[in-house]
This record gives sequence, structure tokens and C-alpha cells, in this order.
Amino acid sequence: MPIETALLAYRIAAWVTGVGLLVLVLIAMPMKYIFGQPELVAVVGVTHGFLYMIYIVCTLLLAERGRWKPLDALLILIAGTIPVASFIAERRVTHRVRAGRSPVS
Repeated sequence: MPIETALLAYRIAAWVTGVGLLVLVLIAMPMKYIFGQPELVAVVGVTHGFLYMIYIVCTLLLAERGRWKPLDALLILIAGTIPVASFIAERRVTHRVRAGRSPVS
């Protein structure tokens, strides 16, 4: 798989994971803890977990293609667990990969 294909897969996974995490944190969790309706957390939480696993695979494939340092890959993986961070990481990774640079340093 060429690096541009790996980058595209990573970008899609980062956005989908980021949106899923925002829905979980901003909509589903308030519905559970404020309004006592846990059903949405059950669905969105499992969905986000599945999407995060895809994000991990896409990130690791891109890291392998780009010959990233393990710490760089780890930091980008962690970005998928922090609301909004996956969007910021995606922009940074995209610019740096296209410039042929490391995604973090």
C-alpha cells in the first residue's frame, strides 16, 4: 500500500473516530448521566470502540509506511482518545507526511 493510500485511510479513520468520540462525550454521556437514558452510551460507546480499533490499524500502517519512531506513533494513537485531538493530529500528520517529515517532532 503506498503512503498516500495509508494517509487517506488514516485521515478518514481520524475524522470518523473523532466525530464518534464527540458524539459519545457531548451527547450520549449527558443523556445517560443527566437524563438517565443509558441506551445511547451503549450504542455509541461500542461503535466508538470499534472505530478506534480501525484508527489504530490505520495509524500503525501509516507509521510503518512513513517509518515513524514508535513514540510518534504512540502519541498519534493517544490523540484518538481525547476529544478534538484526533482532528488536530490529523491536520498535523497530513501536512508533515506530505512534506516527508516526522508527524510529531
